[in-house]
Amino acid sequence: MFSADILLTSIWGVVLAILQLLVSLSLATATVYLGIRFFDKSTKKIDEIKEIKKGNVAVAILLATVVMSIAFVVQVGVENLTALVSPDQTVNVMMVAMMVGVFQLLIGLAAAVFAINLAIKVLNMVTVNIDEMKELKKGNIAVAILMSGILLSISFVIRSGVAGLVNAVDPVLLASLIY
Repeated sequence: MFSADILLTSIWGVVLAILQLLVSLSLATATVYLGIRFFDKSTKKIDEIKEIKKGNVAVAILLATVVMSIAFVVQVGVENLTALVSPDQTVNVMMVAMMVGVFQLLIGLAAAVFAINLAIKVLNMVTVNIDEMKELKKGNIAVAILMSGILLSISFVIRSGVAGLVNAVDPVLLASLIY
């Protein structure tokens, strides 16, 4: 007993799954791009892309860690945002909920970038006798690993704060109050 309702529900589910995938891919790409841009702007002593083109492994390690740290922090928001695309909701509720979710995601991204910049500033204060950016420019892998460990550690802690923020406001409930 195969009905048209089952077929339409299945097609709608596939369409929503594809939409979730597209939203995730777009947000992942934007996160990587923005993370690299923000980090590049915050490190005036070094041109990361130029250093990577020269084969500077230390800079590549650190930049990869920056991207992973930001992605780890905002993943909570992306997961929440893609979950908002649901066959249980009306299109209007999904649209409002996604706008709220994008706002939450941007706050998570800002928190991640702020935390990374703060971590680098604190590291600079703690390691008074080491100019990290100068060492990275020279290809000092030990400095890159130390900085990477600190950035990853901070991203683990910041992630829980971002998760709390994302979970504090239910975008679907907010959207259903509007509609």
